[in-house]
Amino acid sequence: MMPTTSSRRAAVASTSPTAPDAPAVKRDRTHYLYIAVIAAVGLGIAVGFAAPDFAVELKPLGTGFVNLIKMMISPIIFCTIVLGVGSVRKAARVGKVGGLALGYFIAMSFVALAIGLVVGNIVHPGSGMHLTEAVKGVGHTQAEAAAEGPVDFLLGIIPTTFVSAFTEGQVLQTLLVALLVGFALQAMGRQGEPVLRGVEHIQKLVFRVLGMIMWAAPVGAFGAMAAVIGETGMDALKALATIMFGFYITCFLFVVIVLGTLTKLVARVSLFQLLKYLGREFLLIVSTSSSESALPRLIAKMEHLGVSRPVVGITVPTGYSFNLDGTMIYLTMASLFIADAMDQPMSIGQQIGLLLFMMVASKGAAGVSGSGIAVLASGLQSHKPALVDGVGLIIGIDRFMSEARAVTNFAGNAVATLLIGTWTGEVDKDRVNRVLAGELPFDERTLLDDDSAGRSELPEQGGEKELAKA
Repeated sequence: MMPTTSSRRAAVASTSPTAPDAPAVKRDRTHYLYIAVIAAVGLGIAVGFAAPDFAVELKPLGTGFVNLIKMMISPIIFCTIVLGVGSVRKAARVGKVGGLALGYFIAMSFVALAIGLVVGNIVHPGSGMHLTEAVKGVGHTQAEAAAEGPVDFLLGIIPTTFVSAFTEGQVLQTLLVALLVGFALQAMGRQGEPVLRGVEHIQKLVFRVLGMIMWAAPVGAFGAMAAVIGETGMDALKALATIMFGFYITCFLFVVIVLGTLTKLVARVSLFQLLKYLGREFLLIVSTSSSESALPRLIAKMEHLGVSRPVVGITVPTGYSFNLDGTMIYLTMASLFIADAMDQPMSIGQQIGLLLFMMVASKGAAGVSGSGIAVLASGLQSHKPALVDGVGLIIGIDRFMSEARAVTNFAGNAVATLLIGTWTGEVDKDRVNRVLAGELPFDERTLLDDDSAGRSELPEQGGEKELAKA
């Protein structure tokens, strides 16, 4: 028998650090891990400048760590969505969450494109640059390796086999399989409950493995940072500081003004409190230049925050393919930079047409470093082939711009999850306030709460009324 909402909250309150008879809480040792990550980043920068050739050879350390994290993404998404969808009584709730999420993602993509266009046309970041023969071939190489067309992308969502969705590491394929399994368990009723309990145990195991992998973060951060500094040094930064500075400022304004305003007006939560709560994830993204490295932890933390499991399970994985705010800003400013650098400025009409194409082409692009440059080359190849030669100009600093892209994408998905949960009545607002105030700390050892399964049911009572009104 499931515990009632009041009994669950009473149980949480009894274990809260503020309770007078609460037992001594075991000290969280994971803060040493993130101190080590910061030290590793600093050491990687030092090694990159002191011994660039040696530093480049350390790149596999960073790649290996990111691959370890990516290895866990498919099982975590599968378990989260199956548990969320399978435990919901009405399938219409899942469709409502998914439709609302996609509508929000499209709207925010247009906002990001518009901001990038305005800033790019004011700053003109590529003015004064000179194209050399050495960089002309780079863009064509990237265009050939770019993402496939819209039809191939849609067909690619369907896995070859049921199991290949997990072995090929495709987020959207895993999402499709998990939704089908979740709806099937939903239709099975009581007969599906043993399967749901089994999936819940598997989820605990998967998150425990992820917690073990996280102890390799300092090694991965050291290798990734040393390699990029060794490859680029300061020359690329000095030559292309204008677009980097403009891009960073634009991303900052988008997060603070647009996302901050939405968070305050809709969820009644301070954006800075939310970002502070996700501070360790941002450190992980900056050190690896990959937002995918923080995807599993975002799922766990948003559930812990008080957003229901169905909303988290649908919004976060979908957002990683469709809610790429940072990538939208990057594609806008990079296109204008290349056009100005090659003395082939585009009219407003050409800019809008090119960027609308890129918005479609970028959907499904992974949050891994380097994916943005391929989409950029592909868009230019399709709409203005003469500009593809200029893609090589931006290669040198793409890694540094990738960090801002990944951080902005991650912040956008965290905010989107909270907003979608609020709009659908699938958020425990009291818990959100307590978590952000530090009263209910996140368990870094297991990455899961003991009451997580129960909490996913909390909105079933209050949330049903909200959905019925919509």
